[in-house]
Amino acid sequence: MLIDVPKFIVAEKQYWEELETILHRFERQPDWKMPLAELKRFHYLYERASSDLAKISTFAAEKEIRRYLESLVARSYSEIHEAREKPHRFSPFHWFFVTFPQTFRKYSRSFALSCLITILGSTFGGMAISFDPESKEVLMPFSHLQGDPSDRVREEEERKDDRLSGQKASFSTFLMTHNTKVSLLTLAMGMTYGVGVVILLFYNGVILGAVCLDYVMAGEARFLMGWLMPHGVIEIPAILIAGQAGLVVARTLIGRGQRNTLRMRFREVSPDLVTLAGGFGVLLIWAGLVEAFLSQYHEPVIPYSVKIAFGFVELILLVLFLARSGKISR
Repeated sequence: MLIDVPKFIVAEKQYWEELETILHRFERQPDWKMPLAELKRFHYLYERASSDLAKISTFAAEKEIRRYLESLVARSYSEIHEAREKPHRFSPFHWFFVTFPQTFRKYSRSFALSCLITILGSTFGGMAISFDPESKEVLMPFSHLQGDPSDRVREEEERKDDRLSGQKASFSTFLMTHNTKVSLLTLAMGMTYGVGVVILLFYNGVILGAVCLDYVMAGEARFLMGWLMPHGVIEIPAILIAGQAGLVVARTLIGRGQRNTLRMRFREVSPDLVTLAGGFGVLLIWAGLVEAFLSQYHEPVIPYSVKIAFGFVELILLVLFLARSGKISR
């Protein structure tokens, strides 16, 4: 078939744009029910786009137009033939206990990569402290971590006053705000094609590995677990989920093996990114409360065994929640 391609595109473009407008409305309003006349028009535009795709496919030079029409036809086919669940009114309970864990599992590979990067950073930080103890001043950002661990443990255990008296709410709010900012920055760094995400996750891992090995080498592993576990078993996974979301952004930006446009790719993943961001935000709120009201109190005020047991219970519940919650029983 011989056709004047530029003239053909000009003539048909208005129909493609009309079809795309209808598809956008379907995506924004899943419960929209079209009147019969509009439904017939939608079906006509779908058939016309399918016919145009068949015509343009014979021209190897028009790859971008062909990809655009393939996406348009595929989306239209999906809207016509899919069996969509009835939409329900937004429920925070349903969102957190069903949508969030489902979305987390959907991008499990990105989470695994986020974990791997952090583990590599932790290994580097631990090795740096092991081979060069003087590197603490460079590796650890907080002054109370740069001294001798045993001195800090003795000071904490001998403390008679409550240094957070009257300030627990403000301290927990500071922790929530700071950690959420760091997590959102990690997500946003996906726009650097993932380079920024890798750097932030690796750096967080370096600090974690250096602190842990420093306390273990000083014989203060029990204090370390009692101090970090109550809030850390929630806070660290939340930051890893932020890294997961950042890697999803990077993968979407790169678009390897995907035919649809960048705008369409981001439109598809944006609800999932919002869900992941909201999910790790909720986890960080809990972690901030636990750190202010529990983690900062040591023996003899609160036995380490109680704090460690609390952390293990949290960790088990979190794993079960992310792995099982929202699964459809068969």
